[in-house]
Parts: sequence; C-alpha cells; structure tokens
Amino acid sequence: MAEQQAGEAQQTEVHVDDSSTMPSYSNFCRVTATPEEVILDFGLNPQPFATGRQDVKANQRIVMNFYTSKRLLTALGMTIQRHEQTFGAIELDVRRRAGSVQQHSSFTPPARGPGGPQGVVE
Repeated sequence: MAEQQAGEAQQTEVHVDDSSTMPSYSNFCRVTATPEEVILDFGLNPQPFATGRQDVKANQRIVMNFYTSKRLLTALGMTIQRHEQTFGAIELDVRRRAGSVQQHSSFTPPARGPGGPQGVVE
C-alpha cells in the first residue's frame, strides 16, 4: 500500500494554458546546437522544391537544453509512429510520393515533352 501511495505521489499533472498562443505554420526547420543548448529555427520556404539559392526567413526560434530536446525527440517519434500505424508510412522522398499518387489516381496527366510531366524538381 505504501508503494502504491509513493507511485501516485510521484506522478505530476501539467496543465498548459494555450489560450494566448499564436499558431504558425512551418515547412522549414534548421537545427543547430551549442555544447549546452539545441536551437530550432522555424520558417516558411515558399518554394521548397526550387533549385539554387533559397532565402528563408526564420519566424520562430526555440532554444532548449539537451534534456528537453531528447524528450521532444521521444514525443515526436511516438507521435509519428502512431500516425503511421493509423494512416500508413510517411514517404519523405517527393519523387516517390508523386509516383505513388499517380499509381493510385484514375487520372493520368498528359506527358509534356520527351521527359514526361514537368514541375517537381528536388
């Protein structure tokens, strides 16, 4: 009984007040680090598949210690694992994603020129 009470006393409930949080979208993240902290810069890349130099303005910077970073890594990993178990694997290679969409689609766009459809370059 004393062990059960000790286990219950160790649990912490955290309530997060997100009522004044401003949401933002990001399709770009740069991760850098110092010996003591991890720095995440988030931004919007308006043309993520363009070639050449791309200027991305970071609009959010999150700085955290390595302990919090590792907890974030674990939480993100568990979240992605649950998502993939429910909805299928997340394909990171855009060429494979485009091929998979074409295979599952009943509409096939007409080829343009000798190289086939144009537009997605990575």
